[in-house]
Amino acid sequence: MQVISGIYKGKNLKSPQSDKTHPMGSREKLALFNMLLPYLENAVVLDAFAGTGALGIEALSRGASTATFIEKDHKVTKILRENLANIDGVTIIEKSVATFEAKPATFDLIIADPPYDHFEPELIDHLVVFLKPDGILALSHPGETPEFDGLTLLKSRNYASAAISIYQK
Repeated sequence: MQVISGIYKGKNLKSPQSDKTHPMGSREKLALFNMLLPYLENAVVLDAFAGTGALGIEALSRGASTATFIEKDHKVTKILRENLANIDGVTIIEKSVATFEAKPATFDLIIADPPYDHFEPELIDHLVVFLKPDGILALSHPGETPEFDGLTLLKSRNYASAAISIYQK
């Protein structure tokens, strides 16, 4: 797995040899970041359900100023730290998204790629509080496109059994 564009293009990312993460495929990641391009410059990003950090690193590579990574699994967080070595502007929080707290309206962009086998829309509702006004939520999800209070759906694209939806606060 590699960063596909920007200043970290070609950087190899380590991935755990387990089913604890489900890295987004290259095609989906390219589509996601093509949709996010207008929102990345100097953005303050939250990579929820970070796993290897591939999505937050891609955002930083393409112009985001800082990124916070939330990952609850200690073994995965160890790999995340290795992937973030020598990258500036990062914060790693080792806890569940459900217990994450930050000041309201902290982030310009939240990227959420939760586990599909335990997709919980209420966790996404929890994250919305941390979006700045006009902030963007990029959500990778299974099945139908969910609706969230306080968010307007801008785009949604299907890729096999997954979908990517972009919302604005």
